[in-house]
Amino acid sequence: MLAALAGATATASAQTWPAKPIRLVVPFAAGGANDLMARAAAEGASKALGQPIVVDNKPGAGATLGADIVAKSAPDGYTFLVSAAGVISNSMIKKSLPYKDSDLVPVNMIGLAPSVILVPADAPYKDLKEFIAASKTGAGFHWATAGTGSTPHFVEGMLETKYGAKLDVVPYKSGSESITAVLGKQVEATSEASIVALPYLKSGKLKALANTWTTRISAYPELPTAAEQGFPEVRIAHWAGVHAPHGTPEPVLEKMSAAIDAAMKTPAIAERLKGLGIEPIGGARASFVQFVDAERARLGAVVKATGMKDE
Repeated sequence: MLAALAGATATASAQTWPAKPIRLVVPFAAGGANDLMARAAAEGASKALGQPIVVDNKPGAGATLGADIVAKSAPDGYTFLVSAAGVISNSMIKKSLPYKDSDLVPVNMIGLAPSVILVPADAPYKDLKEFIAASKTGAGFHWATAGTGSTPHFVEGMLETKYGAKLDVVPYKSGSESITAVLGKQVEATSEASIVALPYLKSGKLKALANTWTTRISAYPELPTAAEQGFPEVRIAHWAGVHAPHGTPEPVLEKMSAAIDAAMKTPAIAERLKGLGIEPIGGARASFVQFVDAERARLGAVVKATGMKDE
């Protein structure tokens, strides 16, 4: 009887949701790719839902601070997390987390910025094949990352374990520091989100060898994917999605997912993101659930093959 009553109460609550503003926790500083995607999603989804969505930046601890806040929030549909690859990989890499993976459930994908493999503008290799071949000679190449478990670190791991590239990881504190290292030729290469890379490519300051997603970048379609060049297992992007606390009613999850999908299909929002090098995604909630499960298995294999650990 009590269980039935609780279920009826949850259903009634979901039917009236949202009845007040929604909090969208971004575990990164303002101004980055994930923050930009979060604000675009908040703008469009708030119109679809008829309630304000407040973006709350909570950076720190490799994005685990913000994730922990949401994981421990009430599952009432008024607190969501802007998630990234770390929500999948952190538990594989870090010694401990203040929450469990199961404390957060997928809602929908906002968008993604394909990772771009970058070298100095005057580097002699014209494509990814030549770069990998050149790395196998001598002592190999230095590859900048934004720290253990960052997207550039995974790109390096895929190049090394799948295709035999000879790369020595040089960890920096951020992607901007990695870019600076390539510009100054302290390292031979890195990879970075398209939104960060495009200004350097269009100004001729850096050269791109490949984008590591499954499709070309709308704002830079001349750059082929790694798969097109014969390296299909070099596949990862800087993505932003939305997760919710475990126990959030299913009707609320579906309604929030539909609002994000509507936001990403709003022409003005979609075109604005594409112009920055970000691909809007959206879609059905089930597709994002499937993506998260598949990425967990795929990235887990890379972690295991490389011994990637945050000491």
